Amino acid sequence: MRGVLLAASLGCAAILAAGATYLGLQYLGGNFHTVVVGELYRSGQPTPGRLRHYVRETGIRTVINLRGRNAGAAWYDAEVAESARLGIAHIDFAMSASRELSGLQADALVHVLRNAEKPILIHCEGGADRSGLAAALYLAAISKATEAQAESQMSLRFGHFSLPFLRSYAMDDTFENLEASLGYTKS
Repeated sequence: MRGVLLAASLGCAAILAAGATYLGLQYLGGNFHTVVVGELYRSGQPTPGRLRHYVRETGIRTVINLRGRNAGAAWYDAEVAESARLGIAHIDFAMSASRELSGLQADALVHVLRNAEKPILIHCEGGADRSGLAAALYLAAISKATEAQAESQMSLRFGHFSLPFLRSYAMDDTFENLEASLGYTKS
């Protein structure tokens, strides 16, 4: 019996270690993912070098920074300067991973996503929470994807933990509250 408990404990520890390693590598690697080929990509905060790489590889024409304007912050100034050097548009859209978006704020974000020159790179700090909601809204409101496809953007695969006791669950609540207006009536 003791051997079974030890084996189960070691198995659980190995699974947790593998999951933590995966998420750590995602974060350190920029958490860059394709949402819709040729239209929308998502990531964590890009360095100037990563931004150059993303533009070269995917043809990105617009960066939408979901962290909001932060003039004077090194990351922000570097991103704005690199966007200008690359000749791509840079749009700031401030949102917090720990606060729900109102319907008006969500509509404003969808408007920005719909009208920005494509391909678009959306990013937040880690590429998990705000980027996940923005990607889900794009899929739901613009690409007319299924509810499951849209919601999959807010998942552990991208580093988002959908647990009601976490502050970032505000992103899940936002999407849930918007589902009827997005045409998802059976959830």
